Amino acid sequence: MKIAYIHFYVEDIRRSRNWFIETMGFSFLGQSINVHTITEIVGINGILFLLSAPLKKTSPVASYLKKHPPGVADIAFNIQDFDSFSEKLVDLEVEILEDNLISLENLRMIKIKGWGNLEHTLIEAQDPTENNICDLKSNITDIDHVVLNVPRSQLKSAVAWYQKIFNFQVQQLFTIKTPNSGLYSEALIDPSHQIQFNINEPTSDNSQIQEFLDLHVGSGIQHIALKTNDILQTVRQMKNLGLTFLEIPASYYQKLDQKYGIKIQTFLGNEYWEQFKKEKILLDFPAKSPQSLLMQIFSQPIFDKPTFFFEFIERRDNAQGFGEGNFLALFEAMETEQRERNLGDGVDGLGSTKP
Repeated sequence: MKIAYIHFYVEDIRRSRNWFIETMGFSFLGQSINVHTITEIVGINGILFLLSAPLKKTSPVASYLKKHPPGVADIAFNIQDFDSFSEKLVDLEVEILEDNLISLENLRMIKIKGWGNLEHTLIEAQDPTENNICDLKSNITDIDHVVLNVPRSQLKSAVAWYQKIFNFQVQQLFTIKTPNSGLYSEALIDPSHQIQFNINEPTSDNSQIQEFLDLHVGSGIQHIALKTNDILQTVRQMKNLGLTFLEIPASYYQKLDQKYGIKIQTFLGNEYWEQFKKEKILLDFPAKSPQSLLMQIFSQPIFDKPTFFFEFIERRDNAQGFGEGNFLALFEAMETEQRERNLGDGVDGLGSTKP
């Protein structure tokens, strides 16, 4: 099982396509138009994003955008044993959806209703896009994980649903608390360990997870993490292209120096560590594998409303899971952004260059 593509519903197809090409370094790969919807495909190495915008009010995209801001509407999976999986869906009485947004020749597909208004397109695993889909050289290699936010008291139900349908397994549990708010989170992984799917719920009404749910009007994908084999170079490239990132306070790095000082010097060295601090990259050493490094950074929200952002992640020496210290640092940084927005002094993400 593998992520085939991620499908965004947007308002302005040209603006969104250009943003992914000019700000993220993606390549344009194709276009599909029917009577009510235009879809364009962009990609980079092993990653495919579909961008759809309505041409008429009858478009499913138009219906979606009446309820939700632009964002991820569908996460598509390649399914190995398609016949058995289809039979399982029938046995479990999963809701099957009809859709004519895109057409992929010679491939069997089923679209099902996921959690909330999220959908999942299931594709027989013969997708030619699993090959080298574009010639653009980049350190971004794949999708590392996606994160779904759900309302309070829905976390366990949502986890159970994805376990039942996709046989996902829980690999980590998180309880994140700050003086202001918090969240519960469960990190899921599929049996082949190719898909990581995390689910969050807020623990308070003022949580930034709750802010997402209010602005998105229900459950939805909060962010996508893109895997890179050189996070420093990737961050510099993205900044040069105009992508902006969350600010991380100096105190985070002071705590890391106190906790991991010897490891940092051993595995990174002072010069490299100074570059990490300058670029505001988060760092964690997984407890079960001390020589491994987990490195992460998070963009500012990319749409007009603060409901979706990108993460870039490097897993050196096959670092697994997610660092709780990094998770807390992200949550605190997002709380700061939330407070600034509420005061009217926040940075407006990517401004006029948003997709």
